[in-house]
Amino acid sequence: MKPKVFITKPISKKVEKYIGEHCDYKIWREEKPIPEELFTKEISDIDGLMTPKAYITEQFLTKAPKLKVVSHISAGYDTFDIDAMQRRKVIGTHTPYVLDETVADLTFGIMIMTARKLSEFDRYVKNKKWKKNDNQDFFGKDVHHSTLGIFGMGRIGEKIVRRAVKGFNMEVIYNNRHRRLDLENEYGVEYREKDILLENADFILSMLPLTEQTFHFFDKEEFKMMKTDALFFNCSRGQVVNEKALTEALINKEIAGAGLDVFEEEPIDLKNPLLEMKNVVTTPHMASATKEARECMAMRAAENLVAGVTGHVPRDVVKELKGLII
Repeated sequence: MKPKVFITKPISKKVEKYIGEHCDYKIWREEKPIPEELFTKEISDIDGLMTPKAYITEQFLTKAPKLKVVSHISAGYDTFDIDAMQRRKVIGTHTPYVLDETVADLTFGIMIMTARKLSEFDRYVKNKKWKKNDNQDFFGKDVHHSTLGIFGMGRIGEKIVRRAVKGFNMEVIYNNRHRRLDLENEYGVEYREKDILLENADFILSMLPLTEQTFHFFDKEEFKMMKTDALFFNCSRGQVVNEKALTEALINKEIAGAGLDVFEEEPIDLKNPLLEMKNVVTTPHMASATKEARECMAMRAAENLVAGVTGHVPRDVVKELKGLII
């Protein structure tokens, strides 16, 4: 008898075929979220769950007593209650690596858009405001040869460093839990303590994961330390930034602008003042949103799912749950 799995979003025929070769499966084929009552019913007797985002809590696991593996179609997994999963011996997997280059592309795109005011000028032209010899402030900020400060030097950070140094001749300084001597030797990046980085970078980029230690890592004091012409970017997790403090820093001109792909509340509240600021570029948490990247993520998640429910070791068990692997 094949193991039973449930998939909470539409997937390609190729990925579905792969899962079907190994599992009995059901899929929620709509883009809108599955109703909670139906979701509870579907997970009651499954061995595996494949989902882009689900809060795997003690309460959730009680409703899925046979569950062996949760396969996230995402690199992040801050919605996993690690302690509860350890107690229940439920493996959690994610999809690292496959989206690194794509996210790095988007991150650099947001940096350039913000620095060169591209979204503002796009609206300016399309709104038919461009006139000969007008007094519009067209001056942006150079990306090339600027100093980029990165918080969080993981896999995606590495890809951003390569683009910054090789493509834009930027000086890169970074802060991380551990020194990255490999990158220091290869690209000439330099480690800086938090305060020193904040005081010296022209562009400040967060690539931090969300943990108890990084919640509101960027708060009032951090923004006050930045240069008044600095630009702040967040393409990691929304809650590493105190959004109210960021808003105040922008209003008070403590920093010059921001580019954000993630927010404390998602989708963003339509009354959020950041949406009214022309010096803030916003995108809807879509750093990995290319057809190629999403297909790779889905297939990787499917491979992890199948391995977990058929008695094999998934390739991408999250590090906190690797102790469950015998």
